[in-house]
Amino acid sequence: MFIKRKELVLNGSAETDVFDITPQVRDFVRGSGIRDGLLTVFVPGSTAAVTTIEYEAGVVEDLKEAIERLIPSGIPYRHNLRWGDGNGYAHVRSAFLKPSLSIPVTGGEMILGTWQQIVLLDFDNRPRKRRVVFHLIGQL
Repeated sequence: MFIKRKELVLNGSAETDVFDITPQVRDFVRGSGIRDGLLTVFVPGSTAAVTTIEYEAGVVEDLKEAIERLIPSGIPYRHNLRWGDGNGYAHVRSAFLKPSLSIPVTGGEMILGTWQQIVLLDFDNRPRKRRVVFHLIGQL
């Protein structure tokens, strides 16, 4: 059993950012030497999430709009009353979408659908420097 790890750093804005990180993750997996295993992609923090989607401008906007409808940014949140930072919605969005993703690796490649990309969603209401951790466990 072998373990490989890498971190990626991205700079978010004060909006809901959606970053396609598939190329960086793919390069990591291919360069790891691990042929078969399980990859975890994880974002530390409570106002961001990781998921998959077809990274196409229309569906990315659809996703952002759907998230806004489900968990609106402009309503009162108790977190905001307590801390005064206005990002209660970002915490709730992160909790619903989750901070990690597991992807099987076979033959040195991630098993993803043709139009399936890995994305980081940064929900915070101020710019953040986001760390994304790639953690791969498997056999050479």
